[in-house]
Amino acid sequence: MLVGLGVSAVCAVAALIAAAGAVAVALPGRPEPWPVHLLRRAAATAAWAAAAVYSLGLFAVLGSEAAFDDGANSVPAPACRDGFDPATIEGLSHHRSSYLPLRFDCVRGDGSVYTSDPDYGWMNGATAVLALTAALLAITAGYTTELRARKAPAAP
Repeated sequence: MLVGLGVSAVCAVAALIAAAGAVAVALPGRPEPWPVHLLRRAAATAAWAAAAVYSLGLFAVLGSEAAFDDGANSVPAPACRDGFDPATIEGLSHHRSSYLPLRFDCVRGDGSVYTSDPDYGWMNGATAVLALTAALLAITAGYTTELRARKAPAAP
């Protein structure tokens, strides 16, 4: 679990550094053409932020998987039992986990399912939005570069 927090922290620091680079484009002495640099740095910021959020959830799922069948009182998975009232965990038979999208679902004997942690929902959503934003910003930067090259006068 500590490794997961470390990876997420590294990605978050990288996102902050990329965001500082994007802000630096607005200051005097900025590189030209500044719109392309701003788009690229904003894309890097969004990509690092997506990696930070995803790694936080990934290591949470890995931690839940690791706690399953790991000694006494580990079956069913502790993530499915800890913090839930007895009526919720009644009839618990097994669990299902997924890394894309992130989830750790607890399954009862009758087939009904409940999630072990509702935070996976916002982690999946935030990761998708940030990754899509990064891709769109990178594509826009490439398009802007191409458009600038086509508008430039041809060298004789």
